[in-house]
Order: sequence, then C-alpha cells, then structure tokens
Amino acid sequence: MFGRVKPLDAILATAEKKSLKRTLGWFQLTLFGIGCVIGTGIFVLTSVGAQKAGPGLMLAFAIAGLVCIVAALCYAEIAAMVPVAGSAYTYSYATIGEFFAWTVGWALIMEYAIAASAVSVGWSGYFSGTILGGLGIDLPAWLSAGPLAFGGAEGGLINLPALVIALAVTGLLIIGTSESAKFNAFLVAIKVSALTAFIAITLTSAAFDPDKFNPFLPAGVFGGFGTGVGAVGAAATMFFAYVGFDAVSTAAEETKNPQRNVPIGLVGSLLFCTIFYILVAAGAIGTMGGQPIMGAPGVPLEAGSPELAHASVSSEGVWESVPWHGQNAPWLEVGPRVTAELEHTLGREPRAVLVYLAFDPEGTDPALAAGDLARVVEVTENTVAVKNDTNATYFIRVVAF
Repeated sequence: MFGRVKPLDAILATAEKKSLKRTLGWFQLTLFGIGCVIGTGIFVLTSVGAQKAGPGLMLAFAIAGLVCIVAALCYAEIAAMVPVAGSAYTYSYATIGEFFAWTVGWALIMEYAIAASAVSVGWSGYFSGTILGGLGIDLPAWLSAGPLAFGGAEGGLINLPALVIALAVTGLLIIGTSESAKFNAFLVAIKVSALTAFIAITLTSAAFDPDKFNPFLPAGVFGGFGTGVGAVGAAATMFFAYVGFDAVSTAAEETKNPQRNVPIGLVGSLLFCTIFYILVAAGAIGTMGGQPIMGAPGVPLEAGSPELAHASVSSEGVWESVPWHGQNAPWLEVGPRVTAELEHTLGREPRAVLVYLAFDPEGTDPALAAGDLARVVEVTENTVAVKNDTNATYFIRVVAF
C-alpha cells in the first residue's frame, strides 16, 4: 500500500476509457484560473498586508505571485504529461504511491470543502445584508447562521442562503463544463470590471499622492528574523490571495490540447492576477495611504492585535476618540465577577468601544484590556456592560468612538 504506484500507462488508459468531453481552450482555462484566484484575498487582506509591509505591499504581491508561478510551472509540466482529472491526487499516485495519494486526495477534499464553505458563508452575509435587507426582509436567526457550537451564531440552526448558493453552484457543475465555463466568464467579467473601476478611480483621483509611498519599505524586505513583517512577511499572508490557481490543472481531462493549453491557463491567470493586485495596491496606498502603525522597537504592530487598536486611537486622523464621560473619563471600580453598566454622553451608539484597566488607577499608562480580564458584553445607545471574569477587583476606564 505504501509503495504501490499506479503506472502512468494504466492511468492514461483508464482515463481514455471514461474520458470526459474536451471542451475547454486556453482562454476558458485562463478565465477559470482568474475566477478561482480573485476573491477574498484582494478584497479583505489588503489592509493586513499593508500593516506588515506598508507600500511594500506591492512588492509582496510580486513575491507571492512569483512563488505561485514557480509552483504553477510544476503543475503545468505534470498536467501536460498526465492530462487527466485528479490533479495532485493522480500525480501522487503515479509517483510516490497509493497511501500518499490517498492522503493527498483527502487533503484536497478538505481544502475545497472548507474554501467553498467559507465563500458560501461570506456570500450569505452580503446577500442577507444588502439584497434581503434592502427589500426589508430579515431572516430569523435560525435560518441565517449555523449553530453556535460549530462557529455560527447564537440561536442559529442552518445558514440557508449559504446552503442555497452551494447547491446552485453544484447544480451548475452537474449541468456541464461548458455551461460552467460560460457562467464563470460572466462572474470574472464582473470582478475584473469592479477592480478596473477601482484602479481607474484611485490612480486618477485628486487625493492620489506619490509621497504616500515614502518610505516604500518601512519594515524592510525581510523585517527581521521571526517578526513576520516586511515585504516577505506580507507575501506569506498575501499568498492566500492566490489560492485556487492549481484548480486549473484539475480540468486537464476536459481541455483540448492540454499539453499547450494547461500551461497557458495556469501561468496566464497568475500573471494577470499579479498585475491587477499590484495596481489595486498602488491605487489604495496612493489614495488612502498605507504606512503601518509602528510599535516601540520600530516594528509594525500585529494586525488585529489590541496593541494596534490602542495605537489607532492615539494616531491622528485614524479614530475620532470620544471619552465615555466627557474629556476625562473616570476610573470605576468593578468587583470580582461583576457586570458593570456604565452610561455615556455620546448621544449616539458608539462605533467601537475600548476598555482600559488598571489594578492601580494612579498608574500613568494602564494596559489595554484584552481577553478575559474585561469583556464588553453589550453596547446600547447609552450604556455599555463590562463583565469582570476574574476573582480580583480592578479599575476600568471606557472610551467610545
């Protein structure tokens, strides 16, 4: 089982007997690759990459794209030699044995299942919030999210919009490859048009300022050993923006002249996406800025960390910081395992809340609360409930903005 390898002739013979209809050309494969690649990465992770590399995010996209192209060349060579369905599963079976092929096959199933689930849930959020919300339709909690125990929401049972879109795409695949390719081309046209409009608007905007690219590499290329920042550190994060390019090789058995068209589809889609990503990053940084918020040692703070949130409040032009009780928010005592309700004078519901804590309220720089020390459990127009999950008494100060 560990060393049993399926001969290449046997794989090709089996594929010939049950061969799929070859309908795809290099153009359809390129669009297929673009459709798989452009998605969550560029729409969500751009700010994360900018916090690691600043304007060097453009270089990070180029590095990640180059690494993916090298991997794509490997895929292209093997896919041209073994133009059958199965991708890495088939390649593993023909080279290193049945057990490793079995492992790779299940890894691929898990990869695509998790990716499809994440995309379906993301689509569900947009659909429920924009289309249904615009029509005045609010789905009940049990139909808009999965159970809380499985990462859903409280009161959730099933994410109906996500299920519907997953079944619709599955049905489209069942109908046929040619039809799926046409629909994919339509979706690619929408995504590329949106990104093209963004690039055109930002690069020609009056707010575009070349000075925002200076310094270009505030954290350097490598950012220091173990820091995970700099252009290379950002490239590791932005690699997620390229996930899916390997799916082109899975269509080799449905491709006309796969020895020629599969390499063109793989490399062509990656080159296209890399150029687009760099242009999007240039437009975003030149218009809105992209210099990272630095920590004390001169290293960019980690994206999503409490330290970054704390620094953002004190960074000019980033947050409109309004103390909870006027200009001088008082320290309030919260006893062990007590939920304190604090009133504020904003006159509106805050966009976000920060909770500062100190065991010594006379301290000059109390640390930002994080984790289980002070937890905001509810925010309304005039109050915020802060729960003390510890067995100690401490003092808190709440700031809303």
